[in-house]
Amino acid sequence: MLPPGWTRERALALVHEHTASESLRRHMLAVELAMRALAERAGEDVEAWGLVGLLHDHDYERWPNDARAADAGHPAEGVRRLREAGFPEPLCRAILGHASYTGVPRDSAVARALYAVDELSGFLVACALVRPSRSLADLEPSSVLKKLKDKAFARGVNRDEVRQGAEELGMPLADVIAFLLATLRPHERALGLGGG
Repeated sequence: MLPPGWTRERALALVHEHTASESLRRHMLAVELAMRALAERAGEDVEAWGLVGLLHDHDYERWPNDARAADAGHPAEGVRRLREAGFPEPLCRAILGHASYTGVPRDSAVARALYAVDELSGFLVACALVRPSRSLADLEPSSVLKKLKDKAFARGVNRDEVRQGAEELGMPLADVIAFLLATLRPHERALGLGGG
């Protein structure tokens, strides 16, 4: 699915070129890890799905989109440049589809997976950061589900998108949470979290 020259190193260079925020870089890493795990589980292209996760927000800082325009700013500007660089169209559509306001349907497994893990990955990190351990190690799906009901916590996370993402993935939300926790726990140091 990936043409020659599209490597993780190239994608990571784009992330570093366009994103100064360490927390946003860590978010993209978390989504990459989640996408790789879902691809492996589904028997899909792990590298391609991983790059979609790593690149999905690479343009977020440089081309903000507060107006939520479908064809300008994030993610449209980043995808425009990815297309020019030969990034495969199905993967570009998946990146566009993670932002509902683009109007691009999530009509592929990779697109549905990205939508399912994007907001939720950020929410899991937020949940870990308020724990005394600052770790995913002692975070349980039941605690995450409880935090999702608390509208004052992590207000920037769209709860409807979290629920819809699990539905589109065809998994109960608690199962998606458990899967992501198991995926991210071994990498929590790289995600800026405590624990071992």
